[in-house]
Amino acid sequence: MTDTAASATETDYSATLFLPETNFPMRAGLPDREPGWLKRWQDMDIYKLQREQAADRPLFTIHDGPPYANGNIHIGHALNKTLKDLVSRSMQMLGFNSAYVPGWDCHGLPIEWKIEEQYRAKGKDKNEVPVVEFRQECRTFAEQWVDIQREEFKRLGVLGEWDNPYLTMSFDAEAQIARELMKVSTSGQLYRGSKPVMWSVVERTALAEAEIEYADYESDTIWVKFPVRSGGGEITSKAFHDLNASVVIWTTTPWTIPANRAISFSSKISYGLYEVAKAPEGNWASTGEKYILADNLAAEVFAKAKVEEFVRIGDVDPGHITSCFHPLRGLGGGYEFEVPLLDGEHVTDDAGTGFVHTAPGHGLDDFEIWMNSGRKLAEKGIDTAIPYVVGDDGFYTSEAPGFEGARVIDDNGKKGDANNRVITALAERNAMVARGRVKHSYPHSWRSKKPVIFRNTPQWFVYMDRDIEGKAGDTLRHRALNAIDATTFYPAAGQNRLRSMIADRPDWVLSRQRAWGVPITVFVNKATNEILKDDLVNHRIAQSFEEEGADAWYKPGAAERYLGADYKVADYEMVTDILDVWFDSGTTHSWVLRNKQKWPHLKFPASMYLEGSDQHRGWFHSSLLESCATNGYAPYSSVLTHGFTMDSDGKKMSKSLGNTVAPQDVIKQYGADILRLWVASSDYSEDLRLGKEIIQTTVDSYRKLRNTLRWLLGNLAHYQASDEVRFEEMPELEQLILHRLSQLDEQVRGAYKEYDYRKVVSLLTNFMNIELSAFYFDIRKDALYCDPISSIKRRSALTVLHHLFDCLTAWLAPILVFTMEEVWLERHPEDGSSVHLRLFPEVPADWRNDGLAAKWQLIRGVRRVVTGALEIERREKRIGSSLEAAPKVYLTDERLLAALAGEDMAEIAITSAIEIIPADGPADGFRLDDVPGITVVPGLAAGKRCARSWKVLPEVGSDPEFPDVSPRDAQALRERAAAGL
Repeated sequence: MTDTAASATETDYSATLFLPETNFPMRAGLPDREPGWLKRWQDMDIYKLQREQAADRPLFTIHDGPPYANGNIHIGHALNKTLKDLVSRSMQMLGFNSAYVPGWDCHGLPIEWKIEEQYRAKGKDKNEVPVVEFRQECRTFAEQWVDIQREEFKRLGVLGEWDNPYLTMSFDAEAQIARELMKVSTSGQLYRGSKPVMWSVVERTALAEAEIEYADYESDTIWVKFPVRSGGGEITSKAFHDLNASVVIWTTTPWTIPANRAISFSSKISYGLYEVAKAPEGNWASTGEKYILADNLAAEVFAKAKVEEFVRIGDVDPGHITSCFHPLRGLGGGYEFEVPLLDGEHVTDDAGTGFVHTAPGHGLDDFEIWMNSGRKLAEKGIDTAIPYVVGDDGFYTSEAPGFEGARVIDDNGKKGDANNRVITALAERNAMVARGRVKHSYPHSWRSKKPVIFRNTPQWFVYMDRDIEGKAGDTLRHRALNAIDATTFYPAAGQNRLRSMIADRPDWVLSRQRAWGVPITVFVNKATNEILKDDLVNHRIAQSFEEEGADAWYKPGAAERYLGADYKVADYEMVTDILDVWFDSGTTHSWVLRNKQKWPHLKFPASMYLEGSDQHRGWFHSSLLESCATNGYAPYSSVLTHGFTMDSDGKKMSKSLGNTVAPQDVIKQYGADILRLWVASSDYSEDLRLGKEIIQTTVDSYRKLRNTLRWLLGNLAHYQASDEVRFEEMPELEQLILHRLSQLDEQVRGAYKEYDYRKVVSLLTNFMNIELSAFYFDIRKDALYCDPISSIKRRSALTVLHHLFDCLTAWLAPILVFTMEEVWLERHPEDGSSVHLRLFPEVPADWRNDGLAAKWQLIRGVRRVVTGALEIERREKRIGSSLEAAPKVYLTDERLLAALAGEDMAEIAITSAIEIIPADGPADGFRLDDVPGITVVPGLAAGKRCARSWKVLPEVGSDPEFPDVSPRDAQALRERAAAGL
């Protein structure tokens, strides 16, 4: 009978085991411990030490896209900065000098808007405050938020040059921004023009595409008659004007009708003349009226117009219609001009009427077709001037006769009375056909969240398609598209996205009608409207900005100071518009990456720009255009794009929905390493989800990694470098683990080089949880705890643990920056030591042994069937632990038999004994469908239980000096005694 019970007199041998010994706590306590590591890094100036160590290494520069200095960081900031830190730290450990200089965007409307809000709360008028004083308040506001955000970013564990960041509002930066603008001006790429731009009435400024977001908006829709004025042919026996026919247009912006100057059609669309045969009494579309419509849309138009019956009279070619009357003719005497018909590629018959109401002051397509038709229109005596119908405050100007005092949008972003006023006037002139409402996606300012309008205003632009300095074909668009083709994108789809934006974009509008920013530092000759191009003037401007900042432009006597004695101030206009902030941040390559005196470890072009996917139309875009305009190529070699943060259900985070996750809260409860592990574990190329359940899943993953590292540390307390075993002398199991380290070295390095942090986490967590904790550590606990000091198996295992520690702490260091420092210093507490001063260790290539790995894959299959069978025995309480078992394993596969030859399968399966039988197993034996050819029949081990190792063996008690332990354990006890342990 097997004796599995410990006797009452059994000696307690626990003190004689080499059990794990470590002060490394199981509970991380990250929120309390992480600030201590931050202080340690600051005290030792680890960033400086990195630069000194890496002085002779090749440079890798990830250039920081500047966050806006106007509020606490949110989870999107945390994602972005953590990704940048992952890139920077991993490239440093891959052997580069990877310096990281953080920066901030400090100019622009959001900050200016905050100061204006403070003014309004105090009943203060911005216009009564000297502009330099107002700008100083903006500067102070930005400085405060830079300091707050700096500490929040540092708390994430982001390592960088925090004491020497770049700020777009520093004097040297403002000077260089002005220099870049003046380069563009001097090369002939800058011009002042009049084009429709997206205009925020609320904020009183033009907006760039990057400052726009789209939201649902309900618009008034109207169908309007433009009576045909004359025709160049006949559709029946009478001319158009004799038939009283009207071209019908459809628009979602009734307020733009006073700005109408043309109607666009398409020669590719089929049109017809239709007559209303039956309509309700008093209907706008009345019986007998004749309309010209696209055939595909006629039925839909008549349905909207409540027409009961209609007939098609014949075909119409709009190209034969010379012009129409304006539907507001007779109102205020301002609408008596001809409305020509223009053939446009932008016109379709997908919706509307097949005709597009064309107001060149309020739409890009309208503007383009009007300007392209200018010569022909002028030859016909048509005035081609574009009216300024709506002012910057949203009110109609005097160029909208009859509507003065009406407003399109008010200061709060609400609809004014302009639409109703226009619709009423049209109805009074029998020009209405129908009206309705439509809910559609409409542009809003991303700051004020209020709708914008397209409005024709004088602005400063950069040509996209004009030859630069007379070189044929050398346009900004051509340069930018070539630069995109030469750039590597992560993910690759980003290339096509940015390319399509550059290919289709209009000229770049640079000007803003605000106060806080870098001014457009040009002078315009009042007589010729030409921009002054004088290197000496430009030098004076830049020099004054270096000394006083951009405020110098606004100080009394500035024009005289810059123009000097060579020019008369009265002859020149000093431009007061400021630059779009995207131009500011787009120039950072010129004064950050190229400033070797201030940041000697950076390079131009940058190795990488990394931002959210919205920056294809933002910073990636503006930086590309600015650098191409001044250098001819991109400021970056690669572009990495990440998605946005969503809640756990995939919904956009919103304070109003209460589904936001603040990084500060996560850090306070769990620690920054949990946030970092979430970022690294996620597919950042898509939108990332975050919520309580996802955080908890990340915490659980972290806990498993930490426990594995804790076990490593505990066992390495018994490691002696003098006891190391050479690879070729190790047992196969240790060679297998080192083989896996060699494989992982290649895989982890490759993943880091491809910025695939999710793969790094997956590789290492699977390795640590499955191959180490559940397999190798499980098997080797017995040898590590119980074997004699001289045991080559034990010494080999300790040698492998040493290599595992060196590799795992390095590979995880860019991700779990605090935890790996804690783990490293637990074993290497020397002053000045840090895991972040290491490179990824060089793993010997001759550790690779694919044949050995294939053999052990077979062995592990056998082990899995054995452990599956024993799990049932435990569950049925027939055994307490696997060491009570001695199963029989039946094998018929010669490959399996060969793999097991010479291996201690009992040790591998963690049983006290095992019998391998080369035959078919009994029908009632245990099998696994996915591991064929193996049958296990459980059985109990014979013998007594070793009081030290708990193995059940027949030879326990064979050593008279130690009658209650196995011979192996008896030898271990003798060696311990000899060593004085």
